[in-house]
Amino acid sequence: MTATAFIFARGGSKGVKNKNIYPVAGKPLIAYSIASALASQSVGRVVVSTDDAQIAAAAREHGAQVLDRPAAFAGDTTPEIVAWRHAIESFPELFKGPAAQPFISLPATSPLRAPQDIDAAVERFRTHPCDVLFGISPAHRNPHLNMVTVDSQGLIHIAIPGSAAVRRQDVLEMYDVTTCVYVGDAAYIQTCTRLMEGRVGHVVIPPERALDIDTYYDIHLAGLLLSHPFDPAGKGPP
Repeated sequence: MTATAFIFARGGSKGVKNKNIYPVAGKPLIAYSIASALASQSVGRVVVSTDDAQIAAAAREHGAQVLDRPAAFAGDTTPEIVAWRHAIESFPELFKGPAAQPFISLPATSPLRAPQDIDAAVERFRTHPCDVLFGISPAHRNPHLNMVTVDSQGLIHIAIPGSAAVRRQDVLEMYDVTTCVYVGDAAYIQTCTRLMEGRVGHVVIPPERALDIDTYYDIHLAGLLLSHPFDPAGKGPP
């Protein structure tokens, strides 16, 4: 059974103007998330929740359906879970009964996501019971070792003081939460106060597919990686 995946893409982004439809390697940013979803084995339909006519037009052009999001659910300070709940309420038939589907959110800001990342997340959610599942990726910095704070005198201190560790092997491995994929139980999403308050599962996303678009620098990196994909099995330049 294939599920419906949702992409939540409001207008009015501040860091990058019109971020969700900003051209990246010849296509609007949102097109990559739609394409990866439709190419996965787990998803049969993509619905884009938006308050913006240009985003809606781009979504339809690239094969998605559109859910009109009320302006009250698309403000600068509105938590995205409000839009998630609106989507669940708009498609109640998907999330009730013995054939209930998981709720899937695929942010438009993750253009390097692969179809297999979506499939892995859905399979992990189904086989390792949890309330909600996040994509995570190995962190490049560790707060026990090489992440620091700056005090009022301009001096730096290890972010987590008191650690006696001097090697990465001596501390817990750290992960970044990605914007690659979220899978959850609709009933939990409708009732929780914070997503992290319940049982939170995970699927590991390789770093080369975990880029999140937040700045023009990220746009530049995405364009380079989409035009010249990184091969993790390669040996690099001679």
